[in-house]
Parts: sequence; C-alpha cells; structure tokens
Amino acid sequence: MAPNLLILAGTTKATALARAVAERGMTGTVSFAGRVERPLRQPLPQRIGGFGGAEGLAGYLRDNRITHVIDATHPFAVQMSRNAVDACTRMGVPLIALTRPEWQARTGDHWEKVPDIAAAVAALDRPAAHVMLAVGRMHLDAFAPNSQHRYLLRLVDPPEAPLPFPEADVIVDRGPFDEASDRSLMQAHGIELVVSKNSGGTGAYAKIAAARLLGLPVIMIDRPTQPDRCEVQAVDAVFDWIAHSDTVLGV
Repeated sequence: MAPNLLILAGTTKATALARAVAERGMTGTVSFAGRVERPLRQPLPQRIGGFGGAEGLAGYLRDNRITHVIDATHPFAVQMSRNAVDACTRMGVPLIALTRPEWQARTGDHWEKVPDIAAAVAALDRPAAHVMLAVGRMHLDAFAPNSQHRYLLRLVDPPEAPLPFPEADVIVDRGPFDEASDRSLMQAHGIELVVSKNSGGTGAYAKIAAARLLGLPVIMIDRPTQPDRCEVQAVDAVFDWIAHSDTVLGV
C-alpha cells in the first residue's frame, strides 16, 4: 500500500512539506485547526477543523487509512501534538514531528524570559508603554488586566470581537516578514517593548532582529513542553523517515 500522509499544519514548514509531497506525486491531506480564517492554499487536499480530541483523530486515521502522520503544527499548539501522539499510539500509525529550533538570545538582545502566557501578563504589570504584542489573537484576552499600555497587534485575520484593551493599533497581514520593514513598523508606532512567543524558525524572526537593532527589550515566552516523539527539522528528513518506516512496516 502506498503511503497516505496526514500533515498537521499551521507553519511555513508544513506548507513546504505539502509542496514537496505533491511534487513527488504522493498522497496526503493537510489539516488546519481552523484558527485562521484564510489558511494558505495547499497543493494537496486540505481539511479545516478539529478532530474531537485524540479519540476523534484515531477514528480519522482509521477511517481514512492514514499510514503516516507528520506533526508540523506551531510549537505552542501542544494539545494537538499530545493528541497526535496518543492517537497514533492507539492506532499503530508512525508519527514524526517536523519542528524548528527555538530562538537563542544573541549579543545585543535584551530578553526577559518567562515560562508562559500568564507570566508574560504579570511581566507587563508596569508603567504604560507602547507594546508590540506578538502572541496571536487566541491569547489577547489574557492581557486585559494590563490596559494601561498601547498595543500594536499584527494579526492574520481581523479581530472577531472588541479588543480587551482600550488602546490598540491592528495590522492585518501575513508573514513571513523582513527585518527592515519590522524595524520601520516599530519606529512608526513608537514601540518600547516587544512581547513574543519563542516560535523559532525564520518566518517570524524579523521582529526579534528588529528589536535587537533598536535596543528594545523583549519579553520572550518559553515553549511548552512537548510529548516524547521522533522529531526532525528538515523536509527531506521526513521522506527519509517515511522510506524507513515503510520498510519496517512492509508498506
């Protein structure tokens, strides 16, 4: 039986993998959680929405005869990753994660590392400032207690509800971005502080590099702990893994 892949998407690496799968003439489906209204079109069939937890995902794997799962979700989408490990273990389906290395502080960076969103909220309990809040729209409500700041938000989709703070500038745009434009953006909005998840990779790094050049402090939110699983960081390594698991499983 030829491989039938399920790519759990939401990152630039997921898109690169889907393109490579299509170029090789392989069969696969790209799945989005549905948190973005306009996900990037993929060169493979795609589905949008949750599975209904690990049990629902296990049923999907069975009903669609999925032979391999590639978790290329955002490093902060930890519940989806946990469900994937659980479902694949139940069904005996090989799983690999296509990840990206986390960012490391460099000379000139001024990072205040915090363990999670709640700690980032606590770190913003300070005098009013112009803050670039780069945490995604799902977490905006958590920052409501710090309404003294003026926030700059860059979102893929327009907000669906009123923002939880009175002063904010919203830019609807989709990355990847570049260092020069992010530096100009921060200067135009008088940004004094950046709050960011440690997403890793290159697509969202421009704001970190821009903050370094401007001498701005960054509240950097650590990644959540992922479940034990096999991980690779290159698209080609995924195909090597598929070939190896095909041999082992006799696919």
